[in-house]
Amino acid sequence: MKIFVFTSFIVCLVTISPVRILADSALDVYMNDFYSKSNEASQILKEIENSLKKGSRKKVCSRQREAARLGLLANKSLIKAFEIEGANPPMKAIKASQQRWESILNEC
Repeated sequence: MKIFVFTSFIVCLVTISPVRILADSALDVYMNDFYSKSNEASQILKEIENSLKKGSRKKVCSRQREAARLGLLANKSLIKAFEIEGANPPMKAIKASQQRWESILNEC
């Protein structure tokens, strides 16, 4: 009987006490978004390169545009992350990246 009361007490204590949920900060969300989108865009470009080396031009333009869109979105997330952090983003590098992705987008 004592074990039942003790177990019930522990169960109530665990379920009633507030549970802290560890959530990502806004900075983490934007940085994760930047890394995932830029990695995905780079992966698409590598796949296109491999396809072209094999002689296949299947869906090259549509995949290039998809990679470019992801790259541009990644840049926006990076800028947001810098704004949240209160730091000045490296605009020269970001502008160069932006121009690279825009040229890829406009090539097809």
